[in-house]
Amino acid sequence: MLRTHTCGELNMTHAGQEVTLSGWLQRSRDMGGLTFIDLRDRYGITQLVFNLEVNSSLCIEARKLGREYVISAKGKVAERSNKNPKLPTGDIEIMVESFTVLNVSKTPPFTIEDNTDGGEELRMKYRYLDLRRGVNKRNLELRHKMAIATRNYLSDQQFIEIETPYLIKSTPEGARDFVVPSRMNQGQFYALPQSPQTFKQLLMVAGYDRYFQIVRCFRDEDLRADRQPEFTQIDCEMSFVTQEDILNTFEGLAKHLFKTVLNMEMSDFPRMPYDEAMRLYGSDKPDIRFGITITEINELVKGKSFKLFDDAELIAGINAEGCSEYSRKQLDELTEFVKRPQIGASGVVYIRYGLDGNPKSSVDKFYSPEDLLSILTKFSARPGDLILILAGKEEKTRTALGTLRLEMGKRLGLLKPGDFKPLWVVDFPLLEWDEETLRFYAKHHPFTSPKPEDIPLLETDPGAIRANAYDLVINGVEIGGGSIRIHNKDLQKKMFSVLGFSDEDAADQFGFLMNAFEYGAPPHGGIAFGFDRWTTIFGGGDSIRDYIAFPKNNSGRDVMIDSPSAIKEEQFRELGIKLAAYQLTSLPTATLPPTVNRPT
Repeated sequence: MLRTHTCGELNMTHAGQEVTLSGWLQRSRDMGGLTFIDLRDRYGITQLVFNLEVNSSLCIEARKLGREYVISAKGKVAERSNKNPKLPTGDIEIMVESFTVLNVSKTPPFTIEDNTDGGEELRMKYRYLDLRRGVNKRNLELRHKMAIATRNYLSDQQFIEIETPYLIKSTPEGARDFVVPSRMNQGQFYALPQSPQTFKQLLMVAGYDRYFQIVRCFRDEDLRADRQPEFTQIDCEMSFVTQEDILNTFEGLAKHLFKTVLNMEMSDFPRMPYDEAMRLYGSDKPDIRFGITITEINELVKGKSFKLFDDAELIAGINAEGCSEYSRKQLDELTEFVKRPQIGASGVVYIRYGLDGNPKSSVDKFYSPEDLLSILTKFSARPGDLILILAGKEEKTRTALGTLRLEMGKRLGLLKPGDFKPLWVVDFPLLEWDEETLRFYAKHHPFTSPKPEDIPLLETDPGAIRANAYDLVINGVEIGGGSIRIHNKDLQKKMFSVLGFSDEDAADQFGFLMNAFEYGAPPHGGIAFGFDRWTTIFGGGDSIRDYIAFPKNNSGRDVMIDSPSAIKEEQFRELGIKLAAYQLTSLPTATLPPTVNRPT
């Protein structure tokens, strides 16, 4: 055998045994008459020892080995004199009697260490080398452990894993599809699924009342740290259930993962209506690890001849406790932070509550000390606190305050690593209005059921309807979301009408689902979790790329295999695509569908 043990399992109980290890040479050290080699495989690192006095030729040959050479070494396990408590194998070493070079290696372009000297783009180009690093091995092991724990829990709950197609029908709603030309049906295209949404609903019609799938999905959207063009969902659907049943079932899954993967017992998750989340936290995915909340002060500050406040729809702020002594530079930094284009506020108004009990603000010209004290009382401020206020359009101001709140949480050290605060956000709006296209879009997707008591509003006030929908949020990250679905054909038809679908459009895009509803569709609902995001949260990471074996970069490229890439002219001919048409410039952005939906 090329190995009798792995490089991560030997300890003092193996002392005196003859073993054979195989792996990669991580580092080599010549120490006078001794040569030490750290041999690495997937399971760990073991120190090999070559003694010049015992076998000079073997030691000389060992000194010729380079980094990342693949070798097999045979020898006896011995107690290590200078033990390394950081390694599971740190109590022992192997006194090598013979070795074989299984393959040579070029010197890698960066060090294969947890703290490597390689930049991200270089490591992505040589991802197969980057994956040898312990940090990436641990990330993928975490991902594997979470997948196994998920399957075990759902299987125990009578769910059945069923695969759904990857080549499906393109629909204009939602994010942009990746499309695949058909050679056998020239001029027609498949789409890669953004979600198995319609298929899992069809499985409910088919009678498979508890379905799940750990499934690859695809969305052609702009990328950031928590997005990839291809990603993985834990996709689930249940029949004959209410929203309460779904929340209890999948809160159970979350608690199971916390216990199995992180050995953490979690109490019941709080539930927060969407309106409350936006009012108090400025976000539909609030981070509740810290208690800073938003306070509205319109009634206290309007009518004082301060134009910014008098013209604003909303004036609100947060209390940064203990920050009254912030310097001018620190306040200017916060002003520049909220002025960034992605936030878009005009600036920050501040009120210092001095340790002497006197208020001081950036708007003293318009507000008396008594006015300022009444504002401080509204915020429940105490001497030493700092009030930060934004004003403007209501929705934009709430969102900006939510971002400022998170920034202050970071600056004040309130976001503790290893502290997890999950919650359910419920009662989302069913629809949202788009000013550019002058039509409603589904907040989640077109198959989400309205709250039963809100169904009459479809005729009179669609924007006021609440969805039978819910999101799981952990530490300010949306981990997953879902809804009770529409299972009645007439209600689904009415929903399509409100969304601006003609009968022909609805039949063309979703006729198969509408037809299925005529054959006894049960009440059903489901949820989908972002598996990459969830793994990243559990691993304490900042980017889902670190928890995916072969991710794309921020431009959607795989720099290792150089993809996407051009294809040969004969492939176009086989597909019936004229090369000249392919070379035309793309359509203007305005003609493309807005990316407002999140199929789950």
